[in-house]
Amino acid sequence: MGGLDLKSYTFPELETAVAELGLPRFRAGQIFGWLHEKRVSTFAEMSNLPASLRGQLDEKFYINAIRIKKRLVSNIDGTVKYLYELRDGNCVEAVLMRYRHGNSLCISTQVGCRMGCKFCASTLAGRMRDLTASEMLDEVYTAQADSGERVDGVVLMGIGEPLDNFDNVMAFLEILSDARGLNLSLRHVSLSTCGLVDRIYELAKRKLQLTLSVSLHAPNDTIRNLSMPINKKYHIDRLLEACRDYFEATGRRISFEYALIAGVNDAPEHAAELAARLRGMGAHVNLIPVNPVAETGYRRGDRAAIERFQHELQRLGVNATIRRELGADISAACGQLRRQDAARE
Repeated sequence: MGGLDLKSYTFPELETAVAELGLPRFRAGQIFGWLHEKRVSTFAEMSNLPASLRGQLDEKFYINAIRIKKRLVSNIDGTVKYLYELRDGNCVEAVLMRYRHGNSLCISTQVGCRMGCKFCASTLAGRMRDLTASEMLDEVYTAQADSGERVDGVVLMGIGEPLDNFDNVMAFLEILSDARGLNLSLRHVSLSTCGLVDRIYELAKRKLQLTLSVSLHAPNDTIRNLSMPINKKYHIDRLLEACRDYFEATGRRISFEYALIAGVNDAPEHAAELAARLRGMGAHVNLIPVNPVAETGYRRGDRAAIERFQHELQRLGVNATIRRELGADISAACGQLRRQDAARE
């Protein structure tokens, strides 16, 4: 088995690789189809390729695969939580969520995370490494194969910071949306970032039709500095300026994630300050009751407090919804299952 990850090649990259092997151009389409439409796991399965070519590919490349190490199904709503084991033994998580409009899969983009957000279980052990494009694709392909259902939307909001793994994530999105493969429109993809401003500008240049979701979680720098170290590099005003520029460049409305932490950022005055910052942006605020993580000490307020915050934002002209919680009985919050599994080993 070779050492190059063929499933991570975009179609243009695959065409180049085929040309370098001295093969006719149409072979790229055949190979791409086997990888991303039929989703084979070995070169031997590529039955319309000559045996000599299959052997040649096997010597130079490998076909990535991941396995389901643990699978939890919610008795409440049918949400499925996957713990995937990668080729090197590292583990990441994905969550399959079922809605009336279709199935959405929340995937990981890194093994761990180095952003250090205080309310997030994914970052507690730091970042081990980036995921490759093929590993992210396999999160989707494996969930589809296991469930027997199509994934209609993908959310890059699992373990890791997607824009900290920029090149691999861009390759993943290109392959995911390629008509020769899964052919998933990027309008059904949401990418979440804690606010890497330089990467937001790079993303804007690509004018992708995905939804950019920014994890804000605070109305001012004082509060955000306490829970999100990235704010010390890119303060709120600079981040929101990048968001406005992104909207102008792409025409795509930005969603802001706001995890409500009792006694920290959930008071009426916080809602008023947040509304003042976002007014005129056409922004949508997604309010998230914070997930309890033992190591952080953060706790969520009661439902009445969350609804008061929502109503105050709406009164001040900012569209706000409360995120529907799925899989509460199966540790569906990203990072929790991976940490529990690691603690038992």
